[in-house]
Amino acid sequence: MNSTYLIVMAGGIGSRFWPFSRTHHPKQFHDVLGTGRSMLQLTVDRFMGVCPPENVFVVTNRDYIGLVQEHLPDLPADQILGEPIGRNTAPCIAYASYRIAQRDPKAIIIVTPADHAVLREDEFHRVIGVAVEAARTNDVLITLGIQPSRPDTGYGYIQYMSEQSLPGGQLHKVKTFTEKPNLEIARMFVDSGDFLWNSGLFVWRAEVIIAAFHQYLSDIAEVFDEGLKQLGTAEEGNFISEAYSRCRNISIDYGVMEKADNVYVMPADFGWSDVGTWDSLHRIGQHDEHGNMVSGDVMLYDTTGCVIKTPADRLVVVQGLEDYIVAEYDNVLLICKRSEEQRVKEFVADVKAKKGAGYN
Repeated sequence: MNSTYLIVMAGGIGSRFWPFSRTHHPKQFHDVLGTGRSMLQLTVDRFMGVCPPENVFVVTNRDYIGLVQEHLPDLPADQILGEPIGRNTAPCIAYASYRIAQRDPKAIIIVTPADHAVLREDEFHRVIGVAVEAARTNDVLITLGIQPSRPDTGYGYIQYMSEQSLPGGQLHKVKTFTEKPNLEIARMFVDSGDFLWNSGLFVWRAEVIIAAFHQYLSDIAEVFDEGLKQLGTAEEGNFISEAYSRCRNISIDYGVMEKADNVYVMPADFGWSDVGTWDSLHRIGQHDEHGNMVSGDVMLYDTTGCVIKTPADRLVVVQGLEDYIVAEYDNVLLICKRSEEQRVKEFVADVKAKKGAGYN
């Protein structure tokens, strides 16, 4: 039996990608990259050959179960784990890890967000293969760190100790995790050469991560320990509703990875982006000769460096814009300077306060 399992975290809203990513239709269910496949579909496609379809679990909000089934029609219903409320990544990973461990106590688990892009899949598969073998033979928690190409303030950073490595020398002991820094600190990190971007991709054995929950998030471990008999039965839904009401809202990074002493990072460079913002989409997308990334029926005049994503059934004519975001989806049109895109969350909050919930 193939003991490699995949957890796809597909419950987030992706509000920085508004108005494309909305509460009723988040970005993981959109064809963001213009490939004909949604971000969720591309994520699952990426792991074909790494683990068999019967070992793929998608964790999502219960409101999105229908969307997951629509996008992944071959995925059995019992491999879609519905969360009653969002509680960040720690409860999400605990739920799926306990469920997998119940089926296969020796399982090796890969955890991935549903909405990241990987441009060089052959290198990605090589890196995942090395990490899976390291997790099979060592009691470690592995995260993949991305070689930074610029001092980006939108990512967390991982500092590692190159002199402390697992056999083979490709995985190094983590020294520190740092949340999104300011630009000056980000420059220092990149210049130092021993910091990586935190990708949010993890590899570990089920028993190792569950032991870490017991040690560092014992309150969450206790909740899932109590419900072991209900997992995988008709009682699972009721148990999870009650369990999530008792779980803290906490990330796996803050709750476990920053505290554990058996965390290792594998430096990697496989054309990764979290596609978290319009600017990150512009960075990885296909550009015309004027640096515009365009998706839709668009005619451009004297326009450079823009991201333009509009419905295919609407003709859009743009003249005289430089470094702007023009994004339309459903009942919202956003026109915003690329340099000001960090204000998108502010726009969403204002729209919700002044216009009601129909626009967020």
